[in-house]
Amino acid sequence: MSLELIPAIDILGGKVVRLREGDYDAVTVYAEDPAAMARELEAAGATRLHLVDLDGAREGKPVNDAILARIAAETGLRLQVGGGIRSAERARLLWGRGVERVVLGTLAVKAPEVVRALAEENPAGVVVAIDARDGEVAVEGWLEGSGRETADLAREVDGYGVAGILYTRIERDGTGEGPDVGATVALQREVEATVIASGGIGHLDHVRALRDAGVRAAVCGRALFSGAFTLAEAFAAAAGDR
Repeated sequence: MSLELIPAIDILGGKVVRLREGDYDAVTVYAEDPAAMARELEAAGATRLHLVDLDGAREGKPVNDAILARIAAETGLRLQVGGGIRSAERARLLWGRGVERVVLGTLAVKAPEVVRALAEENPAGVVVAIDARDGEVAVEGWLEGSGRETADLAREVDGYGVAGILYTRIERDGTGEGPDVGATVALQREVEATVIASGGIGHLDHVRALRDAGVRAAVCGRALFSGAFTLAEAFAAAAGDR
C-alpha cells in the first residue's frame, strides 16, 4: 500500500516558514515567495498542496488571501487550505475560489454544528485538523488547550463524514525527529476517514515507516525545504521504492 505524500507550505508574514513545536517565536524562513515555491513543487510532480495561513491561525481571520489567490491562479495544484477558517462563510468562500479542501481545527471544537453542516454540504471538501499536545487537542493556532481528547474528537468528526483528519503531534512538528507512527495508526483504527499524518518527518526512513505501517497520507514541509530529500525521492519512498 502506497502513502499519499502531500507537500506543505506554511505562510507567515508572507513567507514560507516552519515553526518548531508550534512556537511562533521559533521560526525558520525557507523562501520569500510562497507562489514561486508552489510552482516549483508542481514542476517536481506535486498534484496536491497543503497550505497553512499561520497568521490567520493566530489571529482567527484570513491574512494571506492574496498569496492563496496567486497560488490558485498560477498552478493547477489541488489545494488543501487551513489557518483562520472560523466560519461556514469563510469555508464556502475558499471553495468558491477553487480550494479543494478546507482544513478546520478550532471550529470543530468551538462550533461543531458548523463543521457538521459543512461536511454534509461538501464531504469531500472538509478535513478536520486535530492538533494534540500531551493527548489534549489544542486550538486557536495551537495557543490554547481545549480539554478534548484526541480520539474522542476524531470519532465525533468522523461521524460527520469528513474527507480526512489531519493529525499533528505538536511536540514533534518541525523537529525532524520522526512522526508518531504508532499514535497515527491507532487513530486510524478509530475512524473511517483518512488520517493524514503531520509533523516530524525528517528523512526518508520516516516516510517509509509511515507507508509500511499502512498510514494512508502524510504532509511534509521542513524536510523538503531544508534539503533532507527531494520531492521525487519522497514520492518514491511513499510509493514503496527503496
